[in-house]
Amino acid sequence: MITVHHLNKSRSTRVLWLLEELRLPYQIEHHQRDPLTQLAPASLAKIHPLSKAPIMVDGDITLCESAAILEYILDQDKSGQLRPQKQSKSYYQYLEWLHFAEGSLSLPVITTLFMQMEDRGGNAAMDGYIAKELNLDFSYIDETLSKQNYFAGDQFTAADIMMTISLEIAASLNILEGRENIKAYLSRVQAREAYQKARAFG
Repeated sequence: MITVHHLNKSRSTRVLWLLEELRLPYQIEHHQRDPLTQLAPASLAKIHPLSKAPIMVDGDITLCESAAILEYILDQDKSGQLRPQKQSKSYYQYLEWLHFAEGSLSLPVITTLFMQMEDRGGNAAMDGYIAKELNLDFSYIDETLSKQNYFAGDQFTAADIMMTISLEIAASLNILEGRENIKAYLSRVQAREAYQKARAFG
């Protein structure tokens, strides 16, 4: 059975959400951040050398990195849900957004999170770079969602799971102002039963 090593206040909710969408059996091992430093506990390092969440264990396979874990889980599901047919246009849209979440969007969003966690005098070059990247990314996302319901087209996929968690972090930092298509999208996907279960369990 798949075991998800879940860290509080982390992106490992993605894995729980996918498993709930697919109705696949799994178990959760909870790990808690240090309340003062907010760092991951040493218990995660015993599972994977990177000591980061999510970590998935299934038999002799141990994986870190959200997108890799989601792809592994999708390979275990025989119904073919939540991933478009390979070589279709939707499939390549799916791949782009699956990796966009951590490849392009993560850096400016997480950097903003870190900058808001400490007192700082400001760095014009850094602040200008982050603002430019956020505007570029959110403009692209908002325009995409103005034309279609989900990131890979008209069907909900695992790419939406990847993107939603990143966008929720952005929303918590109050950097989605004026992005009405993104906000409407978040309300829509957050109403899904599997999402709500994953949030409750995680």
